[in-house]
Amino acid sequence: MLSRAYLRLVALALLPATHAAQVVFNLDIVNTKLAPDGFLRDTVVPNATFPGPVFKVNKGDSVVIHTHNRLTSPGMRRSTSIHWHGFLQARTSGMDGPAFVNQCPIAPSTTFDYVFDTAGQTGNYWYHSHLSTQYCDGMRGAFVVYDPNDPLKHLYDVDDDNTIITLAEWYHGLAPDVTHSFLETGVIPLQDSVLINGKGRYNGGPAVPYAVITVKKGLRYRFRVFSLSCRPFMTLSFDNHTFDVIELDGVEHDPVAFQNADVYAAQRISIVLNANQSVSNYWIRAPPTGGNPASNPNFNASLSLAILRYEGAPIAEPTTVNVPGRKYDDALMHPIASEGPGQLGSGPATPIRLEISQPNPPLFDINGVSYISPSLPVLLQLLSGAAKPSDFMPTENVFVLPPNTLVDVTIPGAGAHPFHLHGHNFDIVLGANATVPNYVNPPRRDVVPINGGNTTFRFFTGNPGAWFLHCHIDWHLEVGLAIVFAESPELNVKGPQAQIQTPQWKQLCPMYDALEPELQ
Repeated sequence: MLSRAYLRLVALALLPATHAAQVVFNLDIVNTKLAPDGFLRDTVVPNATFPGPVFKVNKGDSVVIHTHNRLTSPGMRRSTSIHWHGFLQARTSGMDGPAFVNQCPIAPSTTFDYVFDTAGQTGNYWYHSHLSTQYCDGMRGAFVVYDPNDPLKHLYDVDDDNTIITLAEWYHGLAPDVTHSFLETGVIPLQDSVLINGKGRYNGGPAVPYAVITVKKGLRYRFRVFSLSCRPFMTLSFDNHTFDVIELDGVEHDPVAFQNADVYAAQRISIVLNANQSVSNYWIRAPPTGGNPASNPNFNASLSLAILRYEGAPIAEPTTVNVPGRKYDDALMHPIASEGPGQLGSGPATPIRLEISQPNPPLFDINGVSYISPSLPVLLQLLSGAAKPSDFMPTENVFVLPPNTLVDVTIPGAGAHPFHLHGHNFDIVLGANATVPNYVNPPRRDVVPINGGNTTFRFFTGNPGAWFLHCHIDWHLEVGLAIVFAESPELNVKGPQAQIQTPQWKQLCPMYDALEPELQ
């Protein structure tokens, strides 16, 4: 059974902050030519950079993000839609961002304001386009919520702009062309390079300077690591160094030491690295896994590098070697006491089993249905009175959830599909290949890879809205690997948890529907 204390925590989390600042950002979504690995190509990027600007706020702040769609390139999508990954969006499901789940896309040459409360959340989040495979063309960036009273602050000395690490793969082809090739052949084209903090190299390309992270001997650094990947997971390591993992997807955990960590698409971790080695240069490595490396002569996993440079070390590339060590494992992580480990309890839950199949490759099915985006967003359908499964089209793959209920989602199988649930964090009560569930102190996050066995995660339906659950390999989402949870239908339209609907949000669909097809 859920404790009364936990129910009070849920209720408090859904209330607006009373002593918080409102932080205003401007986000220009533009087409520009960039060459982060030395190959010049057209992009869709925020504020003309890759990665996009880092959004930084403090615990309890709310945000207004003036999002200006200035896209003009006919080779890529010109409408857009931005997801604020990991934010729970209590009462603001319409600001969550997935196109045709929570909103219609933002038409070109228009502005939309994303307005939401961070609601006491802290840690590492990110933002990206959630329209087709657009974010693979560059529309992605990090979002940090700092906690001035971080209960783990005693573990590190430095946490600043220089300790943010982004991992991303990069394609020389435009996302619509890559998608078309995938649909024709059933094979996802391999990335051309990996970028660490927006810099990388490919075979035969120019020697683009690697990103450099500078540390001072004797200090402990909190590195905030963001996977902005569209497909592969990267194995992060620092030559000659061990690190303690202390946060998963915005949830702080008791520190555990590792030598390397697989960071899957959309996952974020915070690690503490003690700069206790000799003053020198050390390789930071993030080789990707996924696809056939031989299929793209440009790609070379050994070039997936950045440099950890101690103050006083020469300006030179490292000569260190990688020594494999203890690999990160979700099952070894436990939320800190103030996060309420095991707060969902071991009581009975509504079971939902999701079977992945591919009867018609490259399309994916979940329980026999390949998800297809509706023309009317699922949230708008909920607000218009849809309340049971038969109110939705079958291809929308909508699961209706009652309020204030425990739900156990089980996804059997393998394939390293990183599944992300919007609107919630979840407890991974049964990890890959585990046989005994953990209800006492399971790891808590919002992206989990399906790597075998009967991976099961548990969450509580205390946040009405339309919430996407999907594979975060963007090419897999494009071919149907998703469902939608319609949570607490009646509570979306009346009562204290009813959705806030802005006039701008209500105009998105009429404006989008009026566009010529090539602008959609």
